[in-house]
Amino acid sequence: MKANRTQDGRILLFRADQNAGRMRHGAERMCMPSPSVDQFIDAVKETVSANKRWIPPPGKGSLYVRPMLLGTGPILGLAPAPEYTFLVYVSPVGYYFKEGTAPLNLYIEEEYVRASPGGAGGVKSITNYAPVMKAIAKAKDRGFSDVLYLDAINKKYLEEVSSCNIFIVKGNVISTPATNGTILEGVTRKSIIEIAKDHGYQVEERPVAVDELVDADEVFCTGTAVGVALVGSITYRNKSIFMSRIEFRSEGRLVCQQLYSTLVGLQTGRIEDKKGWTLEIN
Repeated sequence: MKANRTQDGRILLFRADQNAGRMRHGAERMCMPSPSVDQFIDAVKETVSANKRWIPPPGKGSLYVRPMLLGTGPILGLAPAPEYTFLVYVSPVGYYFKEGTAPLNLYIEEEYVRASPGGAGGVKSITNYAPVMKAIAKAKDRGFSDVLYLDAINKKYLEEVSSCNIFIVKGNVISTPATNGTILEGVTRKSIIEIAKDHGYQVEERPVAVDELVDADEVFCTGTAVGVALVGSITYRNKSIFMSRIEFRSEGRLVCQQLYSTLVGLQTGRIEDKKGWTLEIN
């Protein structure tokens, strides 16, 4: 999650309880003990408070907060560790992608998959990130921002980007792949869905076929690190030896900018939080 500084100097955490719940969910899947929600939030608050001098001024970035649960006890066999370490570390951050606020250029990966049914794709663990390193390196060597993965079985439906969820916009309808065990249910994803509904958009969580990209008005990604990132183009082979590049609207009145403005307003205290999403650190 992130800690943000408000214009009047307060420090706000965003949806810390949701992140705590996600750790407990992941720990259960990985056969690990987990801190309680209260222990999790207290540890985050203490760490952020001790490092508050590193929180950038409003509009200049935020303090990235990464709670981690590690198996640290001595063991050689294939079994849960006998000891675990829970820690929280932080770092001031700016934009996640080198493009800053410029539209992203994604590449659809057909050789590698991020997750498969029955695996741990829906869990926030290192098992989601180690397998994508090779695909990301290959894509960035070719000038792309990141990789968009398809489902492991049909290679037909959108899953997610390496570190963020994906949305497509067509008219007043916003669609995003359903969380069916292979997609991480991002906290930012969940927040944007609710914000979009508040703004009057129809939001669909369903299988999204790659062919639907051709008719999309707008595409964007969401995640704690990326916030809401506009996608300018997506490139893929389109069942042939030729590469296809689909471009999307990136100027004018954009849906993702409207949603992102609301999200950031809530995170930084510029918009009154009537949802109970923020937690002030005294």
